[in-house]
Amino acid sequence: MTEKLGLQIRICFIGESFVNGTGDPEYLGWAGRICVSANQKGHEITYYNLGVRRETSTELKNRWLQEVSYRLPKIYDGRVVFCFGVNDTTIENGKLRVSPTESIENIRNVLSDARQLYPVLMVSPLPIADDEQNQRIADLAKQYALVCNELDVPYLNVFPVLEKSHIWIDEAKANDGAHPRAAGYTELARIIETWDAWLNWFN
Repeated sequence: MTEKLGLQIRICFIGESFVNGTGDPEYLGWAGRICVSANQKGHEITYYNLGVRRETSTELKNRWLQEVSYRLPKIYDGRVVFCFGVNDTTIENGKLRVSPTESIENIRNVLSDARQLYPVLMVSPLPIADDEQNQRIADLAKQYALVCNELDVPYLNVFPVLEKSHIWIDEAKANDGAHPRAAGYTELARIIETWDAWLNWFN
């Protein structure tokens, strides 16, 4: 029985509203879509969406392990995909919600622990329809890339592609200024599901 359970892949997606799929009228977001695609290719997946709206990297750091370990017992083939950072770059009450230094420390702590327990992937922070904040997000995405490289965690920086995407940005502008609708999430899902690191999980 244990051997059979091992064939079932359980994947936790951890992050904020973009992981949650906020804005998508189909309630799939990108995470749901890449799991649907993998299932259609014959892979048995249990999918956990653990996206929390408005969450910063500091808040994520404090909750991820308890939530993931509860859903990924050792008898299963458990994996984790992270995508966070945008909320760190938001200015509230005249200051950043999380400083770049703290944000980088948070991702290093999270990924250092996660990679010792599970196969881990990291997707970069995503652009919104605000040029000023996008500069901060772009800078953070580059810093996250350095940390992932240092820790040998596969990292996909989709920010430069989506920032130039009319689908993603136009949908965000027409929605709430940050989140796209179904077409935007579909575009992101297509990028991620062709990523070598994602594909290698199923080879």
